[in-house]
Amino acid sequence: MKYEKALDILPEHVVKTIQQYIDGSYIYIPRKSENRKSWGEQTGVKKDLDIRNRSIFKSFLHGDSIRALSERYYLTEQSIRRIIRAERMKDRRDRR
Repeated sequence: MKYEKALDILPEHVVKTIQQYIDGSYIYIPRKSENRKSWGEQTGVKKDLDIRNRSIFKSFLHGDSIRALSERYYLTEQSIRRIIRAERMKDRRDRR
Protein backbone atom coordinates (compact mmCIF):
# COMPACT_ATOMS: atom_id res chain seq x y z
CA MET A 1 0.00 0.00 0.00
CA LYS A 2 1.30 3.42 -0.86
CA TYR A 3 0.07 6.87 -0.01
CA GLU A 4 -1.29 9.11 -2.74
CA LYS A 5 -1.93 12.83 -2.52
CA ALA A 6 -5.71 13.21 -2.65
CA LEU A 7 -5.59 16.33 -4.83
CA ASP A 8 -3.55 14.42 -7.42
CA ILE A 9 -6.19 11.71 -7.89
CA LEU A 10 -9.56 13.02 -6.70
CA PRO A 11 -11.66 15.90 -7.99
CA GLU A 12 -11.41 18.99 -5.79
CA HIS A 13 -15.07 18.84 -4.76
CA VAL A 14 -14.59 15.28 -3.49
CA VAL A 15 -11.55 16.33 -1.43
CA LYS A 16 -13.56 19.23 0.08
CA THR A 17 -16.37 16.83 0.99
CA ILE A 18 -13.91 14.45 2.67
CA GLN A 19 -12.33 17.39 4.52
CA GLN A 20 -15.68 18.02 6.21
CA TYR A 21 -15.25 14.65 7.97
CA ILE A 22 -11.48 14.37 8.34
CA ASP A 23 -9.15 17.32 7.84
CA GLY A 24 -5.40 16.84 7.52
CA SER A 25 -5.35 13.23 8.74
CA TYR A 26 -4.78 9.94 7.00
CA ILE A 27 -7.69 7.84 5.87
CA TYR A 28 -7.63 4.27 4.61
CA ILE A 29 -9.90 3.44 1.72
CA PRO A 30 -10.36 -0.33 1.50
CA ARG A 31 -10.40 -2.29 -1.73
CA LYS A 32 -13.73 -3.22 -3.25
CA SER A 33 -14.66 -6.72 -2.11
CA GLU A 34 -14.32 -8.13 -5.64
CA ASN A 35 -10.72 -6.85 -5.81
CA ARG A 36 -9.59 -8.22 -2.46
CA LYS A 37 -6.76 -10.70 -2.33
CA SER A 38 -6.40 -13.28 0.36
CA TRP A 39 -3.46 -13.25 2.74
CA GLY A 40 -0.20 -14.24 1.08
CA GLU A 41 -1.67 -14.32 -2.43
CA GLN A 42 0.29 -11.35 -3.72
CA THR A 43 3.67 -12.31 -2.21
CA GLY A 44 3.52 -16.07 -2.71
CA VAL A 45 3.93 -16.76 1.00
CA LYS A 46 0.72 -18.76 1.13
CA LYS A 47 1.90 -21.00 -1.71
CA ASP A 48 5.28 -21.50 -0.03
CA LEU A 49 3.62 -22.49 3.24
CA ASP A 50 1.31 -24.91 1.42
CA ILE A 51 4.33 -26.57 -0.19
CA ARG A 52 6.15 -26.74 3.17
CA ASN A 53 3.11 -28.17 4.94
CA ARG A 54 2.60 -30.80 2.24
CA SER A 55 6.27 -31.77 2.58
CA ILE A 56 5.88 -32.11 6.36
CA PHE A 57 2.84 -34.34 5.90
CA LYS A 58 4.57 -36.56 3.32
CA SER A 59 7.63 -36.92 5.57
CA PHE A 60 5.37 -37.88 8.46
CA LEU A 61 3.63 -40.50 6.31
CA HIS A 62 7.05 -41.92 5.39
CA GLY A 63 7.90 -42.42 9.06
CA ASP A 64 9.58 -39.23 10.24
CA SER A 65 8.75 -38.48 13.86
CA ILE A 66 7.03 -35.31 14.99
CA ARG A 67 10.12 -34.41 17.01
CA ALA A 68 12.40 -34.82 13.97
CA LEU A 69 10.05 -32.71 11.83
CA SER A 70 9.91 -30.08 14.55
CA GLU A 71 13.69 -29.81 14.58
CA ARG A 72 14.01 -29.87 10.78
CA TYR A 73 11.44 -27.12 10.18
CA TYR A 74 12.11 -25.09 13.35
CA LEU A 75 8.49 -25.41 14.48
CA THR A 76 7.00 -26.57 17.76
CA GLU A 77 5.74 -30.13 17.98
CA GLN A 78 2.25 -28.70 18.47
CA SER A 79 2.56 -26.79 15.17
CA ILE A 80 3.71 -29.95 13.39
CA ARG A 81 0.70 -31.85 14.77
CA ARG A 82 -1.64 -29.05 13.65
CA ILE A 83 -0.14 -29.10 10.14
CA ILE A 84 -0.43 -32.89 9.91
CA ARG A 85 -4.04 -32.77 11.07
CA ALA A 86 -4.92 -30.06 8.52
CA GLU A 87 -3.13 -31.85 5.67
CA ARG A 88 -4.82 -35.12 6.58
CA MET A 89 -8.21 -33.39 6.33
CA LYS A 90 -7.28 -31.85 2.94
CA ASP A 91 -6.13 -35.27 1.75
CA ARG A 92 -9.45 -36.83 2.73
CA ARG A 93 -11.43 -34.07 0.99
CA ASP A 94 -9.36 -34.48 -2.17
CA ARG A 95 -10.07 -38.21 -2.26
CA ARG A 96 -13.84 -37.68 -2.37
